Amino acid sequence: MSRTFSSLRYRNYRLFFTGQLISQTGSWMQRIALGWYVLDLTHNDAFAVGVMAFAQFLPYTLFGLFAGVITDRLDARRLVLATQVGQTISAVVLTWLALAHLAQPWMLYLIAFVNGTVLVLDVPSRQQLTYRMVGREALPNAIALNSSLFNASRVFGPSVAGILLGFAGVGACFLVNAVSFVAVLGGLLAMRTRDFFPLEQFDRPRILAGTREGLAYVRRQPRMLTVLALTLVLSTFAFNFNVTLPVLAKVTLHGHGTVYGFLSAIFGAGALVGALVAASRARASARTMLIGALVFTVAETLLAFANNEYAAGLLLFLVGAGFTAWSANSNASMQLAAPDRLRGRIIGLYFYAFNGTGPLGGLLAGWLCARGGTELAFGVAGVAGMAGAVGAAAALRRRRIEIPRPAPAT
Repeated sequence: MSRTFSSLRYRNYRLFFTGQLISQTGSWMQRIALGWYVLDLTHNDAFAVGVMAFAQFLPYTLFGLFAGVITDRLDARRLVLATQVGQTISAVVLTWLALAHLAQPWMLYLIAFVNGTVLVLDVPSRQQLTYRMVGREALPNAIALNSSLFNASRVFGPSVAGILLGFAGVGACFLVNAVSFVAVLGGLLAMRTRDFFPLEQFDRPRILAGTREGLAYVRRQPRMLTVLALTLVLSTFAFNFNVTLPVLAKVTLHGHGTVYGFLSAIFGAGALVGALVAASRARASARTMLIGALVFTVAETLLAFANNEYAAGLLLFLVGAGFTAWSANSNASMQLAAPDRLRGRIIGLYFYAFNGTGPLGGLLAGWLCARGGTELAFGVAGVAGMAGAVGAAAALRRRRIEIPRPAPAT
């Protein structure tokens, strides 16, 4: 237990962790409500949910390559403050549209695009800020704890959202999310910058030259290329639950908002277990990464045959556990192998691989759901993901590649 929660000994990280736990709960409520709202407005059009995912992840495709360079150029704490304010404004606008009954699908797509643009900078800047709060030695633990709080909120947020959807409507979910950002903004403002771990001195990179430098570094690292390739395959084909879960709950299982909330919470519970297991380990592990990827994709393949919410819930628990065991280890391995001057760019490239094909993956998942239901969508996703995991395992074994260890301290 002391190893699992060791990063909480840092005051700045405790503030960050508490604020994010509250804010991420609200964010999950908004995600759940938004997918359900699109289905309502479009009369259960599964492809429309795919279009929502396309709008949400398109900014990663357009701008994601440059997010890491911007993170390396700017102060991480101030950048996170700015992105949290942007998400607050987005939540307020959604609340107004829903409560005033003014929303049209195109408006939701536009807000998803704007919010996605903010998140392009938010994700790498939060990762960089995590390094500044806890340092190199505690970084794997902090990354896993970040994943655990994300998934703990994934348990509670969808559960509350499922109840509110039935009794108060989507506007209440959006309102709770808007209010929840007060906690994370307060935590960021209360941090002591003198307690941050220092970075090595380096010249701030220019946008294009810095991007080329990051790409050139990764090309020379076969270990990183293997991790990025697996991330690209799994995120494109297998991680489109923002599209498939609402369709599974409402169309395949003929459920209500509470069923959707239940399935999302069960997925989050499994992901929380996987994150805590990753946090209890001393360092990133190639074995754990590959086992997690296989559990994730095999369970998703079996979801194609689930015909009731209980069978689907059990499999989603395994999907969530495998997903975070894979993602926490792959994320930590990339960051630990990166030198200080390139860390923001390496983080940016990792999340570009994770989210950059999100528009294509979302449209593909929506099209598969429209053509053959969630049965076809989960089947294709699981088989493609298993092929990627087996290929990565073969590459690691053939080249005798291990997950990168920490770069030399500066």
